[in-house]
Amino acid sequence: MTPVPVIAGFDHHRVPVADQVSLHTAVGGSGTPVVLLHGFPQTHLMWRHVAPDLAADHTVICPDLRGYGASDKPAETDGSGYAKRTMAADIVALARELGHERFALAGHDRGALVAFRAALDHPDTITHLACLDVLPTLDMWEVMRGVSAAVGFHLYLMAQPPGLPERMINAAPDAFFGHFLDIWTTDPQAVPAEIRAAYLSACRGAVPSIVADYRASAGVDIEHDRADRAAGNRLRMPVSVLQQDWGAALGFEAAALWRDWAPDLRHTTVTCGHFMAEEAPDDIAKALRELLAR
Repeated sequence: MTPVPVIAGFDHHRVPVADQVSLHTAVGGSGTPVVLLHGFPQTHLMWRHVAPDLAADHTVICPDLRGYGASDKPAETDGSGYAKRTMAADIVALARELGHERFALAGHDRGALVAFRAALDHPDTITHLACLDVLPTLDMWEVMRGVSAAVGFHLYLMAQPPGLPERMINAAPDAFFGHFLDIWTTDPQAVPAEIRAAYLSACRGAVPSIVADYRASAGVDIEHDRADRAAGNRLRMPVSVLQQDWGAALGFEAAALWRDWAPDLRHTTVTCGHFMAEEAPDDIAKALRELLAR
């Protein structure tokens, strides 16, 4: 039997964070805490290179998000179960269960949206914030226009009412999720066969919850962002954003959009692909260390 991939040197726990919801979590190292949140279509394994580096002098916490990987996948009932506000509350509860009232937070892709919401909702808890290769949800929808936005077809598919998206994805889940693993990387070797298999297996078993996560970003998450924008709420902590130059294709200036939310911002455009923690882990670890020193 093929061994299940793990982050070398990390212990694994199931940590209760909400009623009938526990998160599968890898924890390693010691020192000031850093929580790392994965993206789509991945699990906590995307941090397998960066996490051990940071664990040399930090306690590093890598959960599978609610609805992903080996974490619990509650059925969506009222449209709020996979709101980024709910998923962010999971992460704050997770850190508290592990003994940390304040912590730095880094997220990639979907995890970055959860991290962004956690930093807005819990500014006294999040000491530093890093977001990898996303725009805030409200800004994302505002810049998605024209033929160039076809790259985000999955956003529109999973925004549809319950039923059709789930059926379509379940008809060929490996082809659907594998498509993104193929087109979003500039280095196919960055996601080796055993990791790819782990990602596909995890996604295959989580189609309803993954769709619910994306559907929330076409509804309740926009409402929360609009409310914060109207109230003038901004990120109070040091923020680092690393992302590809999507603005060149879609016609926006990413740094300017982020600066509206983050006065203390360092924005970096990367040359690697979307899965930057796997393609350029040394660069990402260095960027996170620089953030933590601010």
